[in-house]
Amino acid sequence: MAKQDKPAAEKKQGRLKQIVASYRMTKKSDPRIGLILLGTFLVAGALGFLLFYFLPGGWILDVLTAVLIGLLAALVVFGRRAQNAAYTQIEGQPGAAYAALGLLRRGWKTDSAIAFNKNQDLVHRVVGPPGIVLVGEGNPNRLKPLLANERRKHERVASETPIHEVIVGDPNVYAGAVPVSRVAKHVQKLGRAVKPAEMTDVLARLKALDANRSNIPLPKGPMPTNLKGARQNMRGR
Repeated sequence: MAKQDKPAAEKKQGRLKQIVASYRMTKKSDPRIGLILLGTFLVAGALGFLLFYFLPGGWILDVLTAVLIGLLAALVVFGRRAQNAAYTQIEGQPGAAYAALGLLRRGWKTDSAIAFNKNQDLVHRVVGPPGIVLVGEGNPNRLKPLLANERRKHERVASETPIHEVIVGDPNVYAGAVPVSRVAKHVQKLGRAVKPAEMTDVLARLKALDANRSNIPLPKGPMPTNLKGARQNMRGR
C-alpha cells in the first residue's frame, strides 16, 4: 500500500515545487504579488463569509466556505499575473512567439523556426482548424520576404488549404502586428476551415515539404520556456 501511495506523494510535491517556482518567477517582474494575493484572499473570503452567514448552517461551515472562496480567487489572480509575468520576461527574445503558441490546446500542430535569417527573424508554423498559419517574429520589413517565400512553398504542396500570415510585435510600432500576449487567441479566432479528418492529409503534405529542411541549421540562442507550464501549474497538473 505504501508503494502505491509514494508516487502520489511525489507527484504532489512536484506540483508544489512548480507553484513555488511560478511564484518566484512572477515576483521578479511583479514584486507586489504577495500583497495582491493576500488582499484578494481576504476580500473574497470576507465577501464569501457575509454571503453564507445569512444562509442556514453553522459558522464553522461559513468559515470553511469563505476560506475556499478566498483561495480560489487568489489562485485565479495568481494564474493570470503569473502568465503576464511570463510574457513580460520572454517578450523581445527570439522564439517568444513560439513559446506563446504553446498555449494552444489539443488539435493544433506547431513547428518552430521553419524559416529564419541571420538576424534571427523567425517564421513559425501552426496547423489547426483555420488551416496553415505562418507566424513571423522579428523586424516586420525583413519578415515580409520570409513570409512570402514560405507562403509560396506551402501553396505548392497544400493549395486547397487556407494560409494565414501573422506578424508578432508591437501594434503601436507596426500596424497590424499582434502582441505576443495575444498571439494564441488571435490564431484561434482565424476561423474553422479544416476539419480534424483533413488534418492528417495536410500534415503529411507538410512533412514532405519539411524533409528538405532537415539539414538547415537552427538559429543560435535558447528558446524561451513554453508558457503552457504556467497555466498547468495553476490547474495542479
